[in-house]
Amino acid sequence: MFNSARLALRRVAGSRALSTTTVRCQQAGLKPKPSLLRKTGVYTLQAALAATFIGTGYVSYKLYRESNPAPQKPQAETFSNGSPRKTLVILGSGWGSISLLKNLDTTLYNVVIVSPRNYFLFTPLLPSTPVGTIELKSIVEPVRSIARRAPGEVTYYEAEAQDIDPVKKIVQIKSVSKDEGGLTKELKYDYLVVGVGAQPTTFGIPGVYENASFLKEIPDAQEIRVKVMNNIEKATTLSPEDPERMRLLNFVVVGGGPTGVEFAAELQDYIDQDLAKWMPEISKELKVTLVEALPNILNMFDKSLIEYAQDLFKKEKIDLKLNTMVKNVTGTTITAKTGDATEDIPYGVLVWATGNAPRDVTKGLMGKMEQQNSRRGLLINDKLELLGAEDSVWAIGDCTFYPGLFPTAQVAHQEGEYLARVLKKQYKIDQHNWTLVQNSNAAETAKVQSRIEKLNDQIQPFKYNHQGALAYIGSEKAIADVAIGESKYRLKGSWTFLFWKSAYLSMCLSFRNRILVALDWWKVSFFGRDSSV
Repeated sequence: MFNSARLALRRVAGSRALSTTTVRCQQAGLKPKPSLLRKTGVYTLQAALAATFIGTGYVSYKLYRESNPAPQKPQAETFSNGSPRKTLVILGSGWGSISLLKNLDTTLYNVVIVSPRNYFLFTPLLPSTPVGTIELKSIVEPVRSIARRAPGEVTYYEAEAQDIDPVKKIVQIKSVSKDEGGLTKELKYDYLVVGVGAQPTTFGIPGVYENASFLKEIPDAQEIRVKVMNNIEKATTLSPEDPERMRLLNFVVVGGGPTGVEFAAELQDYIDQDLAKWMPEISKELKVTLVEALPNILNMFDKSLIEYAQDLFKKEKIDLKLNTMVKNVTGTTITAKTGDATEDIPYGVLVWATGNAPRDVTKGLMGKMEQQNSRRGLLINDKLELLGAEDSVWAIGDCTFYPGLFPTAQVAHQEGEYLARVLKKQYKIDQHNWTLVQNSNAAETAKVQSRIEKLNDQIQPFKYNHQGALAYIGSEKAIADVAIGESKYRLKGSWTFLFWKSAYLSMCLSFRNRILVALDWWKVSFFGRDSSV
């Protein structure tokens, strides 16, 4: 008891000493020193508030600038010096054409863009849309919005190119209309950029066009979603022993490239993460089958990454059929051949995600020129000039064929950037040529010709810089074959999935797209995917 009293007296004395110290500090105008923990907390809070303020301000500014572009310079027949302003017609609204439009100084030409699709589609995220991971509106950007942000006025026609005359330099276009016929118009051009892309190919396999769904455009994704949801609902009305129920719940994807693999992965995620909660019995019966004619999927990746992806597919219970060629398609089954064995695979939904073929306007142009003797696409030289019309026509993107350049978004994007630089130099060359016509002084003529030669020498051949490949393979895992300079990095797993998300966000065309895609991912992580049509 004596010890307890002594301890109590010490506590009282200590508190009095502390209070006395505080009083003395206050009387002297001093403040007691805060603890290290408190200092750290205050600094962290201040840094967080500052970062939030700066980030909010930056995002708000970017969104404001996108929504309120600066005034544009109008189109005109001549420049202020009297020289004629040439007309540049761009066909298409895909990666190549839009990359060109974004990087081009549109005050140098009267720019006309023609496309039946009045928006740009961020195709790498298209496989995420049929199951609702990403909303379709989040990955599109209107062509008119992109054109309005250019420094010079751009004319846009929502129309399809029907015919190209490279001799008369005329493009015949037809407006997109549900009415029969549609309006036709002839556009004269000085320079033409063909970036009309490609259409899916069936390799001549019977029944593909009639029964399969492709995955290249927004209507394709919408069609696939409706088919998937309707099949699931139909299957619930049938008994588990009914063969028709098994067929309806078998989803087959043909094509082991990035599009086919990512869609199969997204579909399996939807089954495992969402349907397993709301329709557990049906989710156990659903089956995803991936058919590939080659010995492996994702042929453009390193072998170790391919093996990792294929092993993960087996764990996810995706039925992977390699070395399997589709021979025939009916309304309910596909006939496939593996080696010497042939089997009939029943399906409820068939997604065809393999191969490209030239569009009709591309075929028409190829048929008019002797130099165009390839069936794979428009033949171009190393400066992206169309063989047979090198003085006035360039071709970029999936509608072309050149050794070493593959039909990918990355290639088309870099081609568009390159062509914007070329057209800037071409404008200077045209200005010098006009000066030559106006000037009769021999000494001045020699100087101008020397400048033209230098500018022509500055137009170097296009060099593709491969920056790597990305693919989502399901279960929040991805693979990446990244090239930085001469170094190559092969990444896989959950951290690579975060890298995959970051890379695609940075590649989105506008700040609006980035925010919408990020919000879609956030909504799915919290609320899951929507199961309604």
